Amino acid sequence: MSALVQLKQVDVRFGAVHALRGVDLRVAAGERVALVGANGSGKSTLLRVLHGLVRPAGGSVLRDGATRQAMVFQRPYMVRTSALNNVALALWLRGRRWGASREEALAALARVGLAPVALRGARALSGGQQQRLALARAWSLQPDLLFLDEPTSSLDPHGKREVEALMAEFACDGMTLVFASHNLGQVKRLATRVVYLEQGRVLADLPVHEFFNAPRLAQVSGEAGLFVKGELA
Repeated sequence: MSALVQLKQVDVRFGAVHALRGVDLRVAAGERVALVGANGSGKSTLLRVLHGLVRPAGGSVLRDGATRQAMVFQRPYMVRTSALNNVALALWLRGRRWGASREEALAALARVGLAPVALRGARALSGGQQQRLALARAWSLQPDLLFLDEPTSSLDPHGKREVEALMAEFACDGMTLVFASHNLGQVKRLATRVVYLEQGRVLADLPVHEFFNAPRLAQVSGEAGLFVKGELA
């Protein structure tokens, strides 16, 4: 499979903090890659490097120039306007005419079940609705590659199920997903591959069925095995 983005020996520093250390990672078309690890392990930084929001201090980032990409953040920013305009603005900023942007935005909201609240203020929506709005905004850009940073961490069980269902649908439509998650059940349900980070290093990178096979994971990384055991206990 062709690589959409590839990191080679990437280092990232924020002052005295060494956030990523010698990271090698290759994301191919059609994959669903889950990034797991404790808080501060480097998951969010890695997502931002992959998306181009953070420049490495060392190493290289190689991209397929034809790849369209978008990112959904853990707490997505909502402009103080309607849900419809939050999506339309993203399209308009990409060069669409305003009328066409509004039409496409409404279709995107319908895609995630938010058409009935299109004219409601985005900041007045529930947490689950705001996250679906963020997904609609990303989906409207028709990305080949979608990055998601803990997309369900602040949602109730119903909201989690809704967002997971949309992620699965996007993947079925051919979108490549790279997402950070603390929810190992979610990782099992959605990922094809799991990358475990600890203190900025990638200690395990395995197909999902091997990552959740305790003997196999222990062969690759004892630290990752202890992490999974602790999270599933």
